[in-house]
Amino acid sequence: QVQLVESGGGLVQAGGSLRLSCAASGRTFSTYAMGWFRQAPGKEREFVAAISWGGARTYYADSVKGRFTISRDNAKNTVYLQMTSLKPDDTAVYYCAKGARDIATPLLQGNGVDYWGKGALVTVSS
Repeated sequence: QVQLVESGGGLVQAGGSLRLSCAASGRTFSTYAMGWFRQAPGKEREFVAAISWGGARTYYADSVKGRFTISRDNAKNTVYLQMTSLKPDDTAVYYCAKGARDIATPLLQGNGVDYWGKGALVTVSS
C-alpha cells in the first residue's frame, strides 16, 4: 500500500509562484514514474506533468510548459511541482499520482496510475 500526501497549496495572486510537494510512503518510490494532475471546478481531471523513475525524463501539458517544473528527490520519497507565472486558469485541485511503471509516458493519457493523493487546492486570484 502506498500513501501520497500533497502539501504546499494555497492562495496566490496571478503572476506568483507556489511549490507543491508530494510525500510518498513505501520503499519502492524510486522505481516508479510520478505525475501531477489537476481538476478545475466543473471540469474533468487533466494531466499536468510527469517524471520518470530517475528524473531523467519529464513531460508537461502544453498549458503549463515553460511555467511549471516537476522534479523528484528519491532519497526523500518526494516529488515536487514548482509553479511560476501562475494564472487564474491554473486554479484547481492538484493531485499527485504514482505510476504503475518506471516510464512516465502512460501518465500523459491519464493511464497507468495505481495510487492517487487526496489533492491540494491551488487558487490563483486575478
